[in-house]
Amino acid sequence: MSLQDIINQSDTASYDDVCVRRLGVMPYQLVWDAMQAFNRSRDADTADEIWLLEHAPVYTVGLSCDAGSFIVPESIPIIGSDRGGNITYHGPGQLVAYIMVDMHRRGWGVRNLVERLEQSVIDLLAAYRVSGRRRSGAPGVYVNDCKIAALGLRVRRGCSYHGLSLNVDMDLTPFAHIDPCGYRGLAVTQLRDEAVAISADQARDELLQHLRDNLWVTESPQPGVRSVSA
Repeated sequence: MSLQDIINQSDTASYDDVCVRRLGVMPYQLVWDAMQAFNRSRDADTADEIWLLEHAPVYTVGLSCDAGSFIVPESIPIIGSDRGGNITYHGPGQLVAYIMVDMHRRGWGVRNLVERLEQSVIDLLAAYRVSGRRRSGAPGVYVNDCKIAALGLRVRRGCSYHGLSLNVDMDLTPFAHIDPCGYRGLAVTQLRDEAVAISADQARDELLQHLRDNLWVTESPQPGVRSVSA
């Protein structure tokens, strides 16, 4: 399946100047290849995109991790990725949001984008009276010192891809075989365990609204450019 196949099969909508694609459950390698293809082919006029999906079970390894240092179940593939960060797990019941943004056009640095993504998760949690927090030097969102959302990005030619994952209602057992995001003993949690009983589809729609609020609120636009504020 090619990038065009993914585009043709996706449930697509446009919000502001961003194209949002809902992709269902997809293999990691296929989507990663498609993100790279999108980033290579885009130009200064290409609209930014968000891809919302779940993955079939997979461990992914970022650029700062040695994939050979973990013994994981043979039934779950392990894939080396070009994103930042260490090792994590993706599976059904976990919402993934891939963020393809022309950061140069929007005037963002990586830290700015990370903070906006984290804030989107924190805002979703706050709507259910769950306190989500950042942790210095460890990107992501935490509830009572347990990680509920992970971030990993790649920036090429001033444009981002990869993004964030939010644990909604999934089997957390595969996390026990790794040091999540490279932190030994780090516990993970999910919305269901924090008494937030929503489906992955509902979490998808609510996270999208918070991403829109945090990424694309307009302020002092430059001619021909849509700018944002946190």
